[in-house]
Amino acid sequence: MRSTGDGSATGGPYPARGVLARAAEPGPVPAAEPAPELVGYRGPTACAAAGITYRQLDYWARTGLVEPSVRPAYGSGTQRLYSFRDVVVLKIVKRLLDTGVSLQNIRTAVRQLRSVGPAELPRMTLMSDGATVYECTSPAEVVDLLQGGQGVFGIAVGVVWRDVESSLSELHGERVDTGETLVGHNPADELARRRNRAV
Repeated sequence: MRSTGDGSATGGPYPARGVLARAAEPGPVPAAEPAPELVGYRGPTACAAAGITYRQLDYWARTGLVEPSVRPAYGSGTQRLYSFRDVVVLKIVKRLLDTGVSLQNIRTAVRQLRSVGPAELPRMTLMSDGATVYECTSPAEVVDLLQGGQGVFGIAVGVVWRDVESSLSELHGERVDTGETLVGHNPADELARRRNRAV
């Protein structure tokens, strides 16, 4: 879419002389976090996290603007399931629509967002002058657009990513393979795993 802390180690108290420290008794082992591709979100959950109405969600799915990538609706009685990435795209579409970007340009932006790898997506910034949407992958590209007078507003995809992550951590997800409901699920994307490892 080029166009359209420093921590210091501290030790705990030592056991008193002559008293043996007891090993902690093993507790229940927490269930393993399912892989992100095994987690889906039903329509109402996707709406709540993206800040849209169910009517918008349904219309966008039926017109092919943002279709659920985990499980489409196959008729009455079936539930669409949206991936974490789908919900991020839904929230970005809502922001673009709110700023007056045309549906045609939003469709182009959605195609580009879908083609970018999960590691690159949070580093993107979408800039727009209200008519055209530009993809910026570095601060220098953002500055170039602003200096050229083309950028009026920007959407930092990483910020949207974190907003959706925070919202979904308080909502229900569903395991695709078992149908199990995941209460308060926080998607374990690769970036979150890296951040947790660095701590």
